[in-house]
Amino acid sequence: MRSLKFKQTLRGQIAGKNFRILAKLSGNKSCDRSRRTQAFFALPEALPDVLVLGGGLMAMAIALELRLRGASVSILSRDRSAAAAYAAAGMLAPQAEKLQGSMAQLCLRSRDLYPDWTAKLEALSGLETGYWASGILNPVFASEVHNHTPALTTAPADSEQTPTQWLDRSAVRQQQPGLSPEVIGGWWFPKDAQVDNRRLVAALTEALRQVGVVWHEGVTVTEIEVGQGRQVRAIATDQGRFTAAHYVLAAGAWSRQLWDLPVSPRKGQMLSVQVHNLQARDLQAQDSSSIQPLRQVLYGDHIYIVPRQDGLIVVGATLENVEFTAGNTPTGLHQLLGEAIRLYPQLQDFPLVETWWGYRPTTPDELPILGPSSLENLTLATGHHRNGILLAPITAQWVTDWILEQNADALLPDFRWDRF
Repeated sequence: MRSLKFKQTLRGQIAGKNFRILAKLSGNKSCDRSRRTQAFFALPEALPDVLVLGGGLMAMAIALELRLRGASVSILSRDRSAAAAYAAAGMLAPQAEKLQGSMAQLCLRSRDLYPDWTAKLEALSGLETGYWASGILNPVFASEVHNHTPALTTAPADSEQTPTQWLDRSAVRQQQPGLSPEVIGGWWFPKDAQVDNRRLVAALTEALRQVGVVWHEGVTVTEIEVGQGRQVRAIATDQGRFTAAHYVLAAGAWSRQLWDLPVSPRKGQMLSVQVHNLQARDLQAQDSSSIQPLRQVLYGDHIYIVPRQDGLIVVGATLENVEFTAGNTPTGLHQLLGEAIRLYPQLQDFPLVETWWGYRPTTPDELPILGPSSLENLTLATGHHRNGILLAPITAQWVTDWILEQNADALLPDFRWDRF
């Protein structure tokens, strides 16, 4: 438990700065973006309040929330382009994934934060995040019925927060024309949604720049140095030592290389196709319903198909325990294309745009590690597995509450590092 003296010191430092970031950003609406950038991109400080280790979505979301609530923040990142956020599909699918227990509660709460969170990011950055309350459809194949697959035999929870509807063969095709003739129905989750993860990262990056978070890119952390009193003394890197009052480990699949945590990479291969015969003028002249034949995310047992409003369709993802083996493979892409075309046959005619891969940070129970560590001034935010995009807003909120107020949500003990 952090000492009261440390808590009072950190809060005093932050209160003494008296930042009014949001008011300043919105106060002079006549200023152009270049002037605003100059005004709010802070110079490096000798001792930031918080130093965040990691360059992915989780690190960025935490850094922004800390900064907006008054802390000076720096980020250390080795290669931000390797982060899982760049390789995701952006599904916000706590119901479609049929999560249970504390994880379901955590993910539902984070999903409900998304409309306001993305609106805030768009206001700060001036960039769109691609948030789309599209809903998610979970089609069910006839073979799943014969095999007594739980997707059909067990109805998902239905409540005001988690509305769920079973669609029969006719209704499911009205909801989404063009499904496989093998589909005999499906579960409809109208509150599940999606966000364009690459646009989200771009908006977060610009928001961080606007509010003055200092980003050190291309820095390799070699050691978290521990001093007396079970506190981090400094972060040793290939470019020298960095110090702060408090530290956050949010390094995703690489977290175990920095601290003794049971977080391992799970590789995921993905691909995208584009609805064909679309030119730039078509995108401007047509609405998204005429551009994109898919009306919502399709979530199958072994595949998901995520439409973007500009006509792109993202298909994912394999789940491979191969450590950090790089590259797409014929087997992985064959698996994705086979499952996707089976579910939505017309996909086979769309031009292939891109293939890529990434690494999910996964714990033995596939739940994240959140909150305090064994060290007084080190907070953990890693191991989000398949739900990093979904859990970014609530993780940022919880980590900031803990660091600045020592306030722990009632669910936080279920995600502590020492549960293993």
